[in-house]
Amino acid sequence: MGLLDDQKRHSVSTVEEERAVLVGLITPQQNESKAKEYLDELDFLAETAGAVTVKKFTQKCDAPNRTTFVGKGKLDEIAQYIDGNDINLAIFDDDLSPKQVSNIEKVLRVKVLDRTSLILDIFAKRAQTANAKMQVELAQYQYLLPRLTGMWTHLERQRGGIGMRGPGEEQIETDRRIVKQKISLLKQKLANWDKQKTIQRKNRGKLTRVALVGYTNVGKSTIMNMLSKSDVFAENKLFATLDTTVRKVVIDNLPFLLTDTVGFIRKLPHHLVESFKTTLDEVRDSDLLIHVVDISHPQFEEQIEVVNRTLHDVCDASNKEMIMVFNKIDQFSYVEKDEDDLTPRQRENIPLEELQETWMSRMVGNCVFISAKKRINIDALKQLLYEKAKLIHTQRFPYNDFLFQRYDDLEENS
Repeated sequence: MGLLDDQKRHSVSTVEEERAVLVGLITPQQNESKAKEYLDELDFLAETAGAVTVKKFTQKCDAPNRTTFVGKGKLDEIAQYIDGNDINLAIFDDDLSPKQVSNIEKVLRVKVLDRTSLILDIFAKRAQTANAKMQVELAQYQYLLPRLTGMWTHLERQRGGIGMRGPGEEQIETDRRIVKQKISLLKQKLANWDKQKTIQRKNRGKLTRVALVGYTNVGKSTIMNMLSKSDVFAENKLFATLDTTVRKVVIDNLPFLLTDTVGFIRKLPHHLVESFKTTLDEVRDSDLLIHVVDISHPQFEEQIEVVNRTLHDVCDASNKEMIMVFNKIDQFSYVEKDEDDLTPRQRENIPLEELQETWMSRMVGNCVFISAKKRINIDALKQLLYEKAKLIHTQRFPYNDFLFQRYDDLEENS
C-alpha cells in the first residue's frame, strides 16, 4: 500500500474545521517586519491546507530554543491561549526537530507542525498525476527518515487532518532500512519517468520552448490558460498547480511550446526541491523564461530574488534569457505619501508608473506589466513573446527568416 493511499485513508473530512495558532521568531537575522511577513505567508499556507488561523505568536530571541523552539514562558503563554480558545493545531514557521516536537506537544497538548510538514501536506493534497504523487511521496519519506526515532510515538495516536497525510498507524513498524528502500525505489521510478520525458522532449522537434516560472500564486496558470486557450487548474491558493503542463501556443504565424511549472516559495525544503528536479527539467531545457511577478504583493522584489536564487541553485537556468511579466496590476494599491512624512518611502508609496519606468529601464525591453485576469495589456505581452520566440526560431532555422520577413511585410501593407 503506497504512502498516498495511506494519506487518503487517514485524512478526515473535518480538515476545514481545524483551528490553528502560528508561532515565529524575531532574531538578529529576521527582524520584526520580516517575521510578520513570514507568518502572513504561513497563514496563507495554513488556509490552503484547510486550517483557520486564530492567533499569531512571536518571540524575540537570539536563536531558537534547542528543546522547545520558543522559551518556556512563551510556550506556557501559547498553551494557556490554546486551552481557552478551542485550538487543536500549532504551526511553527521553521523546521522542528523530533525532540522539539515531542517537548512542545507535551506542553501544548495539540498537534504540532512545522513549515515543512505543512507544505508537504499541501503537496500531498494537490498532487494529481502519478508522477506528482511519487515526487511528494519521496519528499515525505526524506523528511521522515531523520525523524524516525521521535515520530513513531506520536504517530501511534490515530489522528487525521492537516499534517497527517503521511505514514499512518499501519506503517508504524517501518524502520530506517525499509524507508531507505522506499526512497531508493521511488528515486528509480522517477529516474525512469525522467528518461521517458526526455525522449518526449526530443520528439517534440525543435520548436521554441518557453517556460513560466515564478513565486507561487502569482498567476502563472492564469497566463497559461490565456495564451494557450486551455483549462489548466488555477486558484487563489498557494501551490494550486504541482504538475508540469506543456501546451502548444501560436501567436500570429509562430508556434512554440509553453510550460507551466510548480511555483517557488521562501524556505522551500531542500529535499522537496530535490524531489521535483525532474519536473524542473522543463525549465532547464527551455529557450526562454517568462518570470511572472505579482506586482501587487508588498514584497514582490524579495520574491523575485527567491525565484532567481532557486533557478540558479536547482535548475541551472539563471543564465537563460528572461522576460519579466509583472501581473495583477489591477490589484496594485498606491497610498500617496504625506509631504510632512519624513520616513523612508515604502513600496506602497511608489506609484505604478514609477515602478514601470524603473523596471523597464532595468530589463531593457524585456519587461511588461499586465493583468491576466482582467486581460489588461495582453497584446503587449503577446507582441514581446512573438519577437523573442521569432528571434530564437530564426537563429535555429535561418532559412525561415525570409518567410517571417515576407509575412511581416504583408501585415504592414494590409
